[in-house]
Amino acid sequence: MDFDDTIKRKIVSSDHLATEEGWPLSEMEFSLNVIYNAFSKWTVRCASAAGFVDMNHLDVMVIHHINHRDTAKRRADICFMLNIEDTHTVNYTLKKLAKQGLVEGKKRGKEIFYSTTEEGKSVCQEYRNIRELCLISTFNSLDKNSEELSEIAEILRGLSGIYDQASRAAASL
Repeated sequence: MDFDDTIKRKIVSSDHLATEEGWPLSEMEFSLNVIYNAFSKWTVRCASAAGFVDMNHLDVMVIHHINHRDTAKRRADICFMLNIEDTHTVNYTLKKLAKQGLVEGKKRGKEIFYSTTEEGKSVCQEYRNIRELCLISTFNSLDKNSEELSEIAEILRGLSGIYDQASRAAASL
């Protein structure tokens, strides 16, 4: 195998899943798995440094979504925006965050709307400060511009729709 063949070799986690047409998607799936695990590890460690106690990745995502735009949100809204099908996991997270004094729920009609407490907002701000210090400065050294990152995000949003559709199709088999 010469150098050119080595460069062209595909990286997949499961070559038995990669057909000739499916190699690029298989590469993307492997990359998504690796980045998801790295991102989850990052969110938990950044949250810990910011003062969040005993949080997992979902806890971090939920509190940041609740804090987003300083607007109270229903559990269904949180699940929808984070694309979470199992509402029980979000319900458990909401109870955990409320017990820690980071979010509070207020009943409006039949629904409970969750918002961050002052302590929750403060910890989210500290998370942002640590994110700026540890992540943004390193990202800026990658020589990627914000337009490229936005294009990647757009592609990933499109892929999420394709995977959601494929999930529905597979569930009907």
